[in-house]
Amino acid sequence: MNEINYKQHWETVYTNKPFNELGWYEKESTPSLELIQSLNLPKDAKIINVGVGASTIVQDLIKLGYTNIAANDISSKALAVLENQLDVKDKHKVVFIEDDLTNSNQIGNFAPFDIWHDRAVLHFFNSDADKVDYVTLLKKVLKPNAFAIIATFHTDGALKCSGLELTRYDENTLQELLGLDFKLVKFFNYEYTMPSGENRLYIYTLFQYCPNT
Repeated sequence: MNEINYKQHWETVYTNKPFNELGWYEKESTPSLELIQSLNLPKDAKIINVGVGASTIVQDLIKLGYTNIAANDISSKALAVLENQLDVKDKHKVVFIEDDLTNSNQIGNFAPFDIWHDRAVLHFFNSDADKVDYVTLLKKVLKPNAFAIIATFHTDGALKCSGLELTRYDENTLQELLGLDFKLVKFFNYEYTMPSGENRLYIYTLFQYCPNT
């Protein structure tokens, strides 16, 4: 089986289709924003949005007053689309990080973070090696007692997205993957409606990073 070139795949996706027609596009990232706000962190808390694509969450966080935001994606085209959506006066509040979560050499330069936010990235990593790289990076760049918000397709959700096979999760398999350094604080299932009108079942989780406890 040929190894997937994820960078090429996502560059093509964001070249060939308007971002607001992509299957994961949200007009408002309501579940994620509610979890972030529930933490009651200061507005200058460092928040990294991994695999952010052209998500509206960056604009939403700015509207809520957050000023220290990182936007990461493997696709330079996705980040360019996102940057073009921002008001000029707000661009200084966001750092754009083109980086591969399974072979990262950039994100660590901007760490440590108070919040790691991942909506719909982890489930694309199917090999054990990629999953280990993801968790290793997560531990490397989070502050102790910081938080990870991870949303993936639920075990009862879709088998594929954007033509790629997925690894689906529930709260138990996510806990098993992250390990004992992470405490599950909250989880809930969420039915997301795609721009096409189809529904997809996600699980949203909130973990706290508690190393050496």
